[in-house]
Amino acid sequence: MNITHRYLVEGLVFTSYVLFAMAWVGGTASMSNIMASMHIDSLASASFISGAVTLAKIVGTFGAAYLAVKVGVKYAFLFASLLIVVGIVTPYATHYELLLASRFLMGLGGAFMIVYFNPIVMQWFAPTERPLINGLNAVAFNVGTAIVLWGMTSINDITGGWKSSLVLFSLASLVLAILWMLVKFDSPAEVNHAAGSEPTEYGYIDGLKDKFNWAYAFTYSGLLSFYICLFTFYPQAGISQSKWVIGFGIIGTIAGMLYSRKHPLRLPIIRLSGLIIFVTVLGLSFSSHPVLQILCAIVLGFFIFFPITALVSIPHELPKMTGQKITVVFSLFWSISYLVSTIVLWIFGKLVDMNNGSYTSSFLMITGLTATVFVGSYFLPETGKTKELT
Repeated sequence: MNITHRYLVEGLVFTSYVLFAMAWVGGTASMSNIMASMHIDSLASASFISGAVTLAKIVGTFGAAYLAVKVGVKYAFLFASLLIVVGIVTPYATHYELLLASRFLMGLGGAFMIVYFNPIVMQWFAPTERPLINGLNAVAFNVGTAIVLWGMTSINDITGGWKSSLVLFSLASLVLAILWMLVKFDSPAEVNHAAGSEPTEYGYIDGLKDKFNWAYAFTYSGLLSFYICLFTFYPQAGISQSKWVIGFGIIGTIAGMLYSRKHPLRLPIIRLSGLIIFVTVLGLSFSSHPVLQILCAIVLGFFIFFPITALVSIPHELPKMTGQKITVVFSLFWSISYLVSTIVLWIFGKLVDMNNGSYTSSFLMITGLTATVFVGSYFLPETGKTKELT
């Protein structure tokens, strides 16, 4: 038996990443319990786990294309799925090093997986369907996060506790990994032959020389940096409206999927959203009025994710795009973006320390960086065609 229907394949891809998010965020939410069970109360140890996770994202996204070229997208995605299953060790880790290794390997699996969305979408879906599927994949992590943020208590009640819940998430990921083995992939040569073109080599060196990849990563890097800061530093500064950003981010992604199907031009919505993001981050960061902060968080959540479908669709619509090339493009896109955000987070914290606990300078910096969405859009090509969906 083989799975050959494209929507079944997408169902496996989407649900796999939703479960990764649930296991990841669920483990983070339970970290105090995990650390307490090992009698570890060091903030340095906790921060080291966060650092290892960040390293996994950078290394994983950068190395994802190499793995896909060596073993093919099917088995590369399977490997990513099995790394995510390693999270089953987290709730039962008996010492700190084992906990650190389980979180690192799980994060590595998630980093690989997010890169493989794109060659899978490119191989299984027609150009007119790709914006919708790209948007669906973009909201997967938010769906998993929302389930945990709003439903973890109920899930724990059903399973009997947080340990059982984390094990359940990992076992469900294992089931999906087994089902993924049934997916029938054509070889890259068969796909290119069917499309009437020869495969074109496009490696990391080519990608690093390609100006598009740097402009593409620049456009998103400031927004990703802010998004991570929002959940890392903003609560410490007394701004705790992040749940509104998550919730309305899901709505924004769905709206962006529908909008991109009706209006295939990509850059106008990216630019408009970039301006709104900048203004609402400014309001969220510097307003002292709780109602205004909530309003800014709601609008911000919507417009952070509203243009994602358009942004992710651009590489798919570039001329002579192949499965190998798009894997390299998104490998560099994510690794550069995460590298920039890692540096930005360090500078953010350093500025707070240098200013005796004041967040003003840090907020000014991160607000300014969100302008990369607007500015970067002027360095990207317009790939949408008004007639393509008519």
